[in-house]
Amino acid sequence: MKKLMILLLVTTLTITGCEKVSDGYKEGTYKGEAIDNYGGEENIATAEVTVDSNGKIVSVVLDTTYTKDGVKTTKKTLGSGYGMKIGNSDYGISNLEWDEQVKLLEQFVVDNNGIDKIKLDSDSKTDAVSGCTIKIDALYKALENAIEKAK
Repeated sequence: MKKLMILLLVTTLTITGCEKVSDGYKEGTYKGEAIDNYGGEENIATAEVTVDSNGKIVSVVLDTTYTKDGVKTTKKTLGSGYGMKIGNSDYGISNLEWDEQVKLLEQFVVDNNGIDKIKLDSDSKTDAVSGCTIKIDALYKALENAIEKAK
């Protein structure tokens, strides 16, 4: 009987010791927001982060509300209509539109399973994401809020 109890104990410890360990995030979809007052407007930066059963971030969707010509929309919805490409004097010279730069940021967060490698400089920009030259402080804060919920 004693041998049977020891065998059961060893088996139980072996099975529980082999459980899958996640990378620190809970499975699910998490949302975060932050105020984006760039340009004197009070817009909302949003982040939606999806985590799989292995604790990996598999999807990130970022956007910011925006009013253009009196119509409330989002910068992503505007796409090239936002007007950051070369020739737009409002934004200086940029090779990529806002939504294209945000796609790079989204992919960086997925590839790095988080925002730990993103550091903001004094202008609220980052050198971590190649091609992303926009101010991302509000998007970063929205991401931070969403990821915090996933922990």
